[in-house]
Amino acid sequence: MSKPDPEYDSLLERNRAWAARVQTDDPEFFERSAEQQTPRYLWVGCSDARTPASKIINTAPGEMFVHRNIGNLVVHTDLNALSVIQYAVDVLKVRHILVVGHYGCGGVRAVLERKRLGLVDNWLRHIDDVRKRHACELDGLPDAEARLDRLCELNVVEQAINVCRSTVVRDAWWRGQTLSVHGWIYNLTDGLIHDLGLDIDCDGATEACQERVSRRALFPLMQDPPEDDAPAL
Repeated sequence: MSKPDPEYDSLLERNRAWAARVQTDDPEFFERSAEQQTPRYLWVGCSDARTPASKIINTAPGEMFVHRNIGNLVVHTDLNALSVIQYAVDVLKVRHILVVGHYGCGGVRAVLERKRLGLVDNWLRHIDDVRKRHACELDGLPDAEARLDRLCELNVVEQAINVCRSTVVRDAWWRGQTLSVHGWIYNLTDGLIHDLGLDIDCDGATEACQERVSRRALFPLMQDPPEDDAPAL
């Protein structure tokens, strides 16, 4: 028999207190939540405990379908992520897929600092591929924190592009389904989300948008993203 753990034992009590408070504030809340979900959004984010999807954008239960993993990765051999995307697109008919990373990501930091963490190192090799692809830009940044921030952004871009290249999303666009893919990054220090300017709603825009976004500088260092001559997508 395990030893008593007051923090663990309090979880069910906290659940009951939360349920009672919600019931008092909104008597029909659970009745609405029990109905068939009809989310308009799929959130693909990081497993980090500091990035709860529904709280960050203040959505109610049923408004957003969620998939999370370490490093907010979308890998074409990951049947878990692909199954979530397929169900969200083909069954739930979501209209927006939000690929959301966050600054200070531990997985990204481990890649940059060459840390050995165990089995997860195999998963993080996908982020290391992003690092190698953008090594010249990252090496030109002034310090380790700037490199970390930029690689967090570049990883979001790469994973959003992976979503766009999936057969599920390409097939949805081919049949004329309304669906957009977006790249966001969350700042742990102020709770704000930064739109990385990656908004793709058709197969033909994928490559051009990747090139356009990958040339942008770090958003927190400026009021607005830099202007360029690329056409709006």
